[in-house]
Formats: sequence, structure tokens, C-alpha cells
Amino acid sequence: MPKLKTKSAAKKRFRLTATGKLRANVAYKQHNLRKRSQKMKRKARGTMILTKADARILKSCLPHL
Repeated sequence: MPKLKTKSAAKKRFRLTATGKLRANVAYKQHNLRKRSQKMKRKARGTMILTKADARILKSCLPHL
């Protein structure tokens, strides 16, 4: 059987928390920030926990987690 490969893009963007949930950066905070409200920029700080549906999809991209 061939070996399972990890998707490189997913490997760079997602990590696992101690409880086994997937953590990701919040989107839309790289450029054009002058257009975005202060509230949106504040909420986009740090990271977020992915929903169960998104995490299930990503488990196939990250088989060794």
C-alpha cells in the first residue's frame, strides 16, 4: 500500500490543540485593513477553533494527527 501523505498547505495553516481540536488563523487580516471595521480587526486577533464539520474535512488532509 502507498504511504499516506500530508497536504503541505494544511500542515502550514492548522495545528492541533491539547484536546484534539484544530486551530487556525482568522481570515481577512493580511491587507486592505483600512476598509475593515475596528470591531472586525479586533475579533480577528489570534486564532480560532474550527467547527466539527470543517475539522472532519481536514482530518483527511492531515492523516498523521
